[in-house]
Amino acid sequence: MNIIVLAGGLSTERDVSISTGTQVCEALRQRGHQAAMLDVFLGYKGEISENFFVRNDAFRDSIGEIKKEDPDLKELKKMRGEAADGFFGPGVIALCRMADIVYMALHGAEGENGKVQAAFDLLGIHYTGSGYLGSAVAMDKGLSKKIFMVEGIPTPKGYTVTKNEAYTVPETMRYPLVVKPCCGGSSVGVSIVDNESEYHTALEAAFRYEDEVVVEECIKGREFSVGVLGGESLPVIEIIPKTGFYDYETKYQPGMAQDVCPAELSEDKSSQMRDYAVKVFDALKLETYGRIDFLMDEKGELYCLEANTLPGMTPTSLLPQEAAADGMDYGALCEEIISLALEKND
Repeated sequence: MNIIVLAGGLSTERDVSISTGTQVCEALRQRGHQAAMLDVFLGYKGEISENFFVRNDAFRDSIGEIKKEDPDLKELKKMRGEAADGFFGPGVIALCRMADIVYMALHGAEGENGKVQAAFDLLGIHYTGSGYLGSAVAMDKGLSKKIFMVEGIPTPKGYTVTKNEAYTVPETMRYPLVVKPCCGGSSVGVSIVDNESEYHTALEAAFRYEDEVVVEECIKGREFSVGVLGGESLPVIEIIPKTGFYDYETKYQPGMAQDVCPAELSEDKSSQMRDYAVKVFDALKLETYGRIDFLMDEKGELYCLEANTLPGMTPTSLLPQEAAADGMDYGALCEEIISLALEKND
């Protein structure tokens, strides 16, 4: 198959996306596909033809390890020169339309909020992952939380704040609190606060990324994640951060966290978490695959945090580890994600 692996973009998770795309592209090539990476923002200014799929490494020279700090998006925009307007770079749409399918290796707002998916639907471009509706709903953590509550899915108490609202903590909430951008990912802009001063500082930090912020009670306990593939849950994985907080650096710097899969849980608790993962997947109208994050407190109570519609596929990512525990290697996982996407479009 001719496959575009779409990565990069203007998200704070750009480096994560490129790492995911690199791994996916290599795995698909090893399994005999004509796969080529393409930066959705920088695009491709060369000749647009079938030769692009044979072995094109248009921007691999700029690929490095995931850095500890956010990428400099202002400098990135300068790289596109005068044609910096618009999200799709030169040649992106034309090449995606030529491909049999686009593997969505994008992460962050513009890749996961449904806008790219909606554009591709209108253009008749096949792609992996959830459609525009599920992507949009899952990306909005405030809206997801409301749906969880309606569907009887346990989730931490919380509320949303915008820049134009008062920042007072409601009487029903108690410190410590978690403050995070409403539509962010990879824990970028997330803070845990213990008092009013830290709360206001965390809001200012989160508002650097978005105009709406989610504030919720901080649940102290163990962290888990459950992948869902084709409507079926994968084994539960436990994440044990060495720093005590599963932040951006901990997620993507090797050795910063210990992952245990299958997680050391009772059969009943594991089954309960997997059932909730599928329930979340269905409630948010997700498709083909995703990953659902949970916390479990000291009493054994479960809390769903959020759903990830395009889970990372980096060397330290959780979904590939869960699939491996279920007997599926990385390359087979990539192909299964593509197969499920093509079935959806039949």
